[in-house]
Amino acid sequence: MGDVTAYIDQFGYIVLFIALLLELLALPLPGEVLMSYTGFLVYKGDLNWILSILIAGFGSCLGMTISYWIGYKLGKPFFEKYGYRVHLGPKRLESTSLWFSKYGNKLLIIAFFIPGIRHITGYFSGITRLPYRTYAIFAYTGAFLWVTVFISLGKILGPQWEMFHSSIKKYLIIGGIAIAIIIIVYFLFKKNKALIIESATELLNVTLTIFHTKRKVAFLLALTLILTLGLIILMIGMIEDFLSNEFTAFNQVVSMLMPLIFNQNWSEAMHIFSLMGSRLVLCIVIIFTLFLILLKGQNKLMEISSFLIVLVGGELYEEGLRRIFQNHFPNEQTLMNFIIYGFAIFIVVRFVESRWIHTFVPVTGLVVLILIAISHLYFNDELPSDITAGFVFGGVWLGLNILLLEISRLLRSIDMHRVNE
Repeated sequence: MGDVTAYIDQFGYIVLFIALLLELLALPLPGEVLMSYTGFLVYKGDLNWILSILIAGFGSCLGMTISYWIGYKLGKPFFEKYGYRVHLGPKRLESTSLWFSKYGNKLLIIAFFIPGIRHITGYFSGITRLPYRTYAIFAYTGAFLWVTVFISLGKILGPQWEMFHSSIKKYLIIGGIAIAIIIIVYFLFKKNKALIIESATELLNVTLTIFHTKRKVAFLLALTLILTLGLIILMIGMIEDFLSNEFTAFNQVVSMLMPLIFNQNWSEAMHIFSLMGSRLVLCIVIIFTLFLILLKGQNKLMEISSFLIVLVGGELYEEGLRRIFQNHFPNEQTLMNFIIYGFAIFIVVRFVESRWIHTFVPVTGLVVLILIAISHLYFNDELPSDITAGFVFGGVWLGLNILLLEISRLLRSIDMHRVNE
């Protein structure tokens, strides 16, 4: 890294332009490091921010343009024979070209943020004969977005840019994996759409006599299951990071960015946001939830019992976690905020028959929870990692209890249906 930054110090914009051009031709150059360091030089006043973004963007665009026309002119046969030299061997070419030809233009904007993917998108676009105008619109937009993010990040972080680069890259890799999974799932759905719809229809027909609102219930169950599984995986990863003390950089980055985003003028608003997570407001939310269950509940005893288990069990769950980790990880208040607000949102969506409420209430609830978390960060009440863990661990507890409630309701409905027959 020292040699790379030394070249930037000596030649500035020229190295930035050439390095990003070559990286987008699949040469193993540390483009993200170069851009982050360029941002640091902008912070010092050695380089101009706008000019750095323009030069880096044009260098990336030129690299993407050259790789596109190489792929377009040489075609698939050439890359099947020599593609391994630029990480495009026959197997990778065959497995990727089909879905890329169909969905490539949708991936070009985000591909720059996925290590190992941005280097080959230009070649694939040319090989699959993606129209150049379409390619240019998406690829150039993605290129300028990519360079703007990293150069601006280096400018914001200043002297700490190198300390946080590895952590930032790690999160980008995680995000890239998540995006890749989403793309694969989407592709599989498109390919097997008819079979999936047919199977789902049969499943819904089986439950038609059990549920009056079959689509909403099925959707809630499926969504809750997917989110809970995702949170469990994330929770395991966070525990591993906590035990290996890998949250230090994350906490420092967030703590440094907060005063840059929210200055002293936000103090009054932050006090209001913090109040939304106070015991008084949480008690109001609990009372509202109980009232709605009594008013709209289908099986009031089961639903109230589930709510009590969520509340009391949540306190015990949180206390147990604190004893295990012997720390404020996860944050108690954030965990309970998520559980209480989350269950209230679930009850509203479950029993109130209004489409706009089904959209408005979850979005509003999520915004409220985020604002409460931001207020804690603003006042330096808790570590960012502890607050994030509170969301994740609280989500796992809430999701498991909602699944348990709905499965119990389903089993009860099946029993009643059998008795009636």
